[in-house]
Amino acid sequence: MNTKILNDVVIRFSGDSGDGMQLTGTLFSNLSAILGNEISTFPDYPAEIRAPQGTVSGVSGFQVHIGSGIHTPGDEADVLVAMNPAALKVNAKILKPLSVVIFDTDSFTKKDLEKAGFETENPFTELGIKESVQLIPVALTSLTVESLKDFEMDNKSMQKCKNMFAFGLICWLFNSDLEKALHFLAKKFGKKEELIKANSKVIADGFNYGHNLHLNITTFVVEKSSELSKGQYTIINGNKATAWGLIAAAEKSGLNLFLGSYPITPASDILHELAARKDLGIKTVQAEDEIAGICTALGASFAGDLAVTSTSGPGLALKSEALGLAVMAELPLVLVDVMRGGPSTGLPTKTEQTDLLQALYGRNGESPIVVIAASTPDDSFMYAYMAAKIATENLTPVILLTDAFIGNGSSLWRLPKIADLPEIKPNVVPESFKGKFTACTRDEETKIRYWAFPGMEGFEHRNGGLERDYETAGISTDGANHAKMVEARATKVQQVADHIPLMKVEGNPDAELLVISWGSTHGHLQSAVSMLNENGKKCAHLHFNYICPMPRNAEDIIRSYKKVVVCELNSGQLASYLRTKVQGVHFEQYNKIEGQPFSIGELVENIGKLI
Repeated sequence: MNTKILNDVVIRFSGDSGDGMQLTGTLFSNLSAILGNEISTFPDYPAEIRAPQGTVSGVSGFQVHIGSGIHTPGDEADVLVAMNPAALKVNAKILKPLSVVIFDTDSFTKKDLEKAGFETENPFTELGIKESVQLIPVALTSLTVESLKDFEMDNKSMQKCKNMFAFGLICWLFNSDLEKALHFLAKKFGKKEELIKANSKVIADGFNYGHNLHLNITTFVVEKSSELSKGQYTIINGNKATAWGLIAAAEKSGLNLFLGSYPITPASDILHELAARKDLGIKTVQAEDEIAGICTALGASFAGDLAVTSTSGPGLALKSEALGLAVMAELPLVLVDVMRGGPSTGLPTKTEQTDLLQALYGRNGESPIVVIAASTPDDSFMYAYMAAKIATENLTPVILLTDAFIGNGSSLWRLPKIADLPEIKPNVVPESFKGKFTACTRDEETKIRYWAFPGMEGFEHRNGGLERDYETAGISTDGANHAKMVEARATKVQQVADHIPLMKVEGNPDAELLVISWGSTHGHLQSAVSMLNENGKKCAHLHFNYICPMPRNAEDIIRSYKKVVVCELNSGQLASYLRTKVQGVHFEQYNKIEGQPFSIGELVENIGKLI
């Protein structure tokens, strides 16, 4: 047995939905972060609530990339934990040469192989990987039961702990500090002493079992990241980071935070996280449906709260009418859309970027709003914060786009100091307008309406969804007045471009090819462009987070390149939008709509053809 020192490594945990792969992957990810590694994770859930056990359709996976300079969860796995033959079959194609495969021999019976669709009794030979991988056969189930024989647990409960035996094996394989792993487990399960004792014993037995195998297997040590700046770090997923960004915005703005929402995969965790923060004065309403969710938020906005609603694709469609009301009433609102595969209920647990055009245009009438997108789980914090800042300072709805990849995925996050965050100054009506305020009283230079709340003496007003007179705010059907109101609402959205960061080009500045991405694809495109440049193929990279309005220098940058290709997880929605904003430029496209993120390899291959 020899030990290999690596800068980074990819581990894939895979099994049935009930095998605890998400928990095991999360535990090892958190442990790696504690030990000083950067991480990027990709939880990959089956679409079925409970697919038939042992079948390919029921495989649940959790992939984590740990090391230094990590931007994606990785393309291929150095290590695979396969709890059954179906997990092996689904993941065989992502195994690197000489990768390590730990598999549960108790779950590789003839019956299990048949369920997974194997035709022979040797799945490794059938898949053509027997000679290219390092196999670690372990009777995970029976060894776990043996480990827990002195505990007062039924057989089914003991078998459920086999993922912890696998966790112990992985700790051995990566020479992790067992004491730190056990300490972390104790913090995870809190005061559940019996559960902590049982799982601690199983983890220790798995760790020691690995030490005593004496197999000719390579173990690993992953070097600590050298790229981390000083500060306090934690591991965070995108949905939690989004919730915390909203909490920070409420604190910085001096407003109360209100969330009106309806549970929907994969956005529900935002509601869960904020509902648990009553200690911070946060108000949440789990509404009866998507429409009620956004309408309660609009009521809260009218009352002077930082108002938020959260959803995913089908819910965004249902919220469109009330979103138009927010545009007409000029009320600040943050709508978080954690995108998933569609249309309709589509692929609830898979990732896509297919709601962009709906976010930009999916309302009746002229109803411009601000649309921004997060890039990673950790930067969801800052983009949620900025969405709240833009909404309350400009009295406009803002849609924040994340997706299942970001929302469920995790990365290492450096905790910011509230004092260092940008100021948020809600556009509350000045005292000088007391006694003469209407729902259309605005700053004539910026066209931003002033915000007054019920209970503010001298600022009583009515607001609604019918067009209003520009001067008096009374109901108006006059055509010229309508045109003036449409222009005012559009102007304040376009002027947001004056207050957002200019775009920066990554990659080779001397390249003729510009690669464009947006949202969650940043890490994959950043890695692909870097690899292409290292291989002598010059290309540059431009990434959009602020989409409507676009940053002021976006058009000039795009026009300065001979070739432009837009890469996105849809059939070309950003490309279509850019054609309307940067006319006369030919935009090439590379698209993927498979419910999975890009792989770096496919990007390198397809972008390379254009150079």
